[in-house]
Amino acid sequence: MKKTIIQVKQLRKDFYVGEITVHALKGIDLEIKEGEFVAIMGTSGSGKSTMLNILGCLDKPTSGSYFLDGISMGELSKNELANLRNIKLGFVFQSYNLLSRTSALENVELPLFYNSKIRSKERRERAEAALEAVGLSDRMHHMPNQLSGGQQQRVAIARSLVNDPVVILADEATGNLDTRTSYEIMALLQDLNQKGKTIVFVTHEPDIAKFMTRQIVFRDGHIIREEFVTNRNNATELLRNLPIEESV
Repeated sequence: MKKTIIQVKQLRKDFYVGEITVHALKGIDLEIKEGEFVAIMGTSGSGKSTMLNILGCLDKPTSGSYFLDGISMGELSKNELANLRNIKLGFVFQSYNLLSRTSALENVELPLFYNSKIRSKERRERAEAALEAVGLSDRMHHMPNQLSGGQQQRVAIARSLVNDPVVILADEATGNLDTRTSYEIMALLQDLNQKGKTIVFVTHEPDIAKFMTRQIVFRDGHIIREEFVTNRNNATELLRNLPIEESV
């Protein structure tokens, strides 16, 4: 039986705007097992981004419980949460969030600076291995402005891998990319998933969600649909059949 990586019970999140209370999440129950590739979907205001922020320990719920890899997040201090976030979570964002005056290698090394147990040599070796894993061994010393959008996102994915997290959280990670580059990123993520990585991917695009193993749809702070993907798209095969004119 596969290990439960994420377990959420009766999770609620309220925001207060003056005298108005906005109920962003209304009693969410959710489990994600090791090795899943899960799409969290929904329109703007559905609660999916709030859910991702809580899963990423960037925000705390108003009530309910959240266990990450068996650890209760509600019982940790702010410093403990920050430390656990660095060790157990990897993040990939739509806007890449790379340091502009720092090489690809140095960008990937960044999360390891917060781990005092890792010396500079190991830090460099782990960053190099992560960049090799995403196919950028020949771009390690390039600056972000010397890389394409797809290459910058690969650097961001390498950065998310460098600490060997238990789960990768991706927020609209193909939102700024053209069709071919989006498929290339999804092919990379599918490959990582097949090698055992657990991935949670927020998207509003049904075509992107078809690359994943399970879809969870939010609306008005509730989960309204949850289903496994039976006819999962293979990004590598789609890339082979993509017309040349769609490439940018």
